Amino acid sequence: MPTAERPLRVAEFDALFAEAVQAVRRAEPGRLRLDLVFTSGNAARAAELAARENGCCSFFTFTLTIAAGGLALEVTVPPEHIEVLDALQARAGAAPTSA
Repeated sequence: MPTAERPLRVAEFDALFAEAVQAVRRAEPGRLRLDLVFTSGNAARAAELAARENGCCSFFTFTLTIAAGGLALEVTVPPEHIEVLDALQARAGAAPTSA
């Protein structure tokens, strides 16, 4: 991500994590699931951030799922980018609302 945009995007992800993450789950090394508080605003924020992040770092695959009154953002990466997912999990897991 371009240097000028990186701090802003990190801050936006941190805000989403702090305000919306209910649980952080790592089903396998290359896949992270974030259960979010279900609101249309959180769905829109997650989708917009995922789209911008994928625009600069195409190795990410983001899947936003809305089902049964729940909202989840799943992030997958190829094996050579596991350390990036580790860092994302650490940030999301440090959020006050995460379980």
